[in-house]
Amino acid sequence: MAGKGPIADLRRRLDGKPGDAALLSALFSALDTLGQVGTPEEAVARSNLGEALRRQGRLAEAEAHHRKALAWLPDFGGNHYNWGVTLQALGRPAEAAAAYGEAARLMPNFAPAPCNQGVLLRDLGRLSEAEPALRHALQLDPMLVPARLALAALYRDRGDLDRAATGFRTCLCLRPDLAEGHANLALTLKERGQRGGAAEDGAASIVGFERALRIGLPDAGGVLAQLVQQRRHLCRWDGLSALSSRLVGLVREGRTQQAHPWIFLGEGAGPALERACAERYCGWKTRGISPAFPNRINRGAKLRIGYLSADFHEHATAVLIAELIEQHDRGRFEIVGCSYGADDGGPLRRRLVAGFDRFLDLSTLTDEAAARLIYEADIDILFDLKGHTQNARPGIAAYRPAPVQAQWLGYPGTLGSAAIDYVIADPVVAPTDHQRFYSERIVHLPYSYQPNDRKRAIGPVPCRADCGLPEGGTVFCAFNASYKIGPELFGRWCRILQRVPDAVLWLLDGPAEVADNLRRAAVERGIAAERLIFAPRLPGPAHLARHRLADLFLDSGPVGAHTTASDALWAGLPVLTVPGRSFAGRVAASLLYAVGMPELAVADWDSYEATAKRLVEQPDELAALKRRLEQACTTAPLFDTDRFARAIEAAYVTMWDIHAAGESPRGFAVPPQRSGAQG
Repeated sequence: MAGKGPIADLRRRLDGKPGDAALLSALFSALDTLGQVGTPEEAVARSNLGEALRRQGRLAEAEAHHRKALAWLPDFGGNHYNWGVTLQALGRPAEAAAAYGEAARLMPNFAPAPCNQGVLLRDLGRLSEAEPALRHALQLDPMLVPARLALAALYRDRGDLDRAATGFRTCLCLRPDLAEGHANLALTLKERGQRGGAAEDGAASIVGFERALRIGLPDAGGVLAQLVQQRRHLCRWDGLSALSSRLVGLVREGRTQQAHPWIFLGEGAGPALERACAERYCGWKTRGISPAFPNRINRGAKLRIGYLSADFHEHATAVLIAELIEQHDRGRFEIVGCSYGADDGGPLRRRLVAGFDRFLDLSTLTDEAAARLIYEADIDILFDLKGHTQNARPGIAAYRPAPVQAQWLGYPGTLGSAAIDYVIADPVVAPTDHQRFYSERIVHLPYSYQPNDRKRAIGPVPCRADCGLPEGGTVFCAFNASYKIGPELFGRWCRILQRVPDAVLWLLDGPAEVADNLRRAAVERGIAAERLIFAPRLPGPAHLARHRLADLFLDSGPVGAHTTASDALWAGLPVLTVPGRSFAGRVAASLLYAVGMPELAVADWDSYEATAKRLVEQPDELAALKRRLEQACTTAPLFDTDRFARAIEAAYVTMWDIHAAGESPRGFAVPPQRSGAQG
């Protein structure tokens, strides 16, 4: 270039001031006007300008300058690295990972490049690619904490919790004040404790979450929710009310994206806030993902239904859905299992694989690759059976691999996802006037949204002594998980025990300290500790059989029994519930209506206490309820899988017809079908 003129003048003015974005912009505008290709130095300067603009939040301008810098100087690693940072800020992680990879190739001794590449590849679920990138970064710089943090998180993703805990502890040795390190270690210990780890893991996780919150996090909602859940899980209620109020406040004020919607259901904050929580969380989890496949309105001779889940093994969802898979009308539907979960090798897994017409194993694929396989399978309607529950992968549905997408069964509420068109419900769990609380359109099935499996075996009934129960007196059963037991609910149970002096409360065994904490709470409320009896976990038939030793099942709130309530009813044990404000607290009521016992869904908690006392004091009435249940197992809609299949198939056809007509999803109710009728 000439040494005189406006460009040379600008370059002279920039000497010693390379960070002056205004002057750099003027220089490059002049170059662009003249159509000149810059020198290597000017390419680097243009890349630096892009970085300066990125820091100002001017991402579109930054991207344009980075593109030109790369066109001028494609073999300079620094340009690729800066390009990766901007792409990451733009929410395009796959492109950013590729840019960091190219930077790492061109700058083989620059550890941040493979570190950032590995972090993003891990976020994308590409674990086999992420690990070597992170290991390479640590070879270059063993003190690089972000790489160690991401590698430990990768081990946790793979289920190697011991190795993950060691990795997070190493991070904290290097950076004791790293809030993210404390939070990740606490989450790992929480998960390890739930999988049968050491008893101290639970207590240590609480300490870690509290420490992370004290140090400070950009979005405290995620860690605060985990702390609240762990305290609930262990029945550590001291200080829980203040923590819950803080969590609800963050959601109400829109100051958190990371608060987990499943945990938030336990606050009983109502469906409006539950929707707000789910929408923000889903937006955060699926950021950078957009629909990637063309839409279509054509279909084959059979409507092809895909069920997407991680739970096609010994799990509550699989227990409920197994017979439905077998009973679908194969003349009209093809049923495809889309599984991203583990194969436990058990009989339920084998039964499900045999029941599907096709079974797609997505467990080793990234979200994008899994979505592509679903798209290539020509799924017409894809059902997400996980929602916001453990091990969920909302990113798969976010790519929109199917023309119609719905959610059902796994998550009791709205997902808050633009990628999900419908939610399968019923008039009890999601009344019509609750539509405003759902981002999906509500589809009402005629009886209950929940299917059941009539093939579930009930084992031989043990004697009370074998289960540690007294031979005489009343047995109240409450087999819900410990996190559903709050201090207010437990206080009501204790009042029921006070009003029925010969009664015991039969609970499901949980973490080691739960029994101690609940017995202590009972004594504080005037109930002898020995009146709480804890049942060990047993295989399905034996677990169902022991329900027949109890007199009445006491439901919980604000999150009630779901599959647990179906277990009790199938085993012949009446369930007493209070319908809650939201889907999660209304499931037992739905099941009771579908089994023909709506009177056990009482209006309020005072009525709940009074009804529990009345029923056990009137053995004839309780015996009549049990006889009705015995008959219902062969006649009631709740246990009529054929009728359920025809009803939900009618919904599938209507959903597809709406799509094929080019109409937007809208709410509709499927009329009741007679058993065996065609949908």
